[in-house]
Amino acid sequence: MTTTSKFLGAAVLTAALTLSGCGFHLRGDSGHYTLPFPSLYVGLPESSPLAIDLKRNIRANGGTTVVNSAKDADGVIDVLSNPEKTKTKTILSLNSNGRVRQYLLTYNIVFRVLDKQGTELLGPTTITLTRPIDFNETQLLAKEQEEALLYKDMQTDLVQQMMRRIAAVKTPGVSLPPAPLPTDKQPSGQPSTIPPAVPIQ
Repeated sequence: MTTTSKFLGAAVLTAALTLSGCGFHLRGDSGHYTLPFPSLYVGLPESSPLAIDLKRNIRANGGTTVVNSAKDADGVIDVLSNPEKTKTKTILSLNSNGRVRQYLLTYNIVFRVLDKQGTELLGPTTITLTRPIDFNETQLLAKEQEEALLYKDMQTDLVQQMMRRIAAVKTPGVSLPPAPLPTDKQPSGQPSTIPPAVPIQ
């Protein structure tokens, strides 16, 4: 009986961990988006953690190349407000002694998408993310680490939201390479076409 109970407990724990891991994975990097550009330029510094994460996601989707110059790109992600320079940490609440009990972390970006002629395909778009964090002056190091993790979580979330919006951009006159097309074959001699992305409500 004891052995059976241990086995059942282990099975439940394994299932819970599997679901938990699956959920976290879906929230992070598993989203796949068909981007409407053969090549993209990301208007952020090369060393920017956000730029590195965004470029990695673009490449992972396949069919879109990240280029190092806006003039060589079919699409340009023009960042108007860099979240790594504008992120804030404000007091959210105080305890009975008037000391900080909780902070609010804010991470936001303003960006737009242009085509190679400089035409605006997606107007200035703002994405704002916030996370509350409890404060304890006796655990400063632990709280600094927690804060860094929360900003990283917001960065991951931000990249996924940007990818969704970029995927929904309409690009008249832009032809994508045949590799990322759906598996159904086009009639012989007919040009390949891609159904337009559905805008996010």
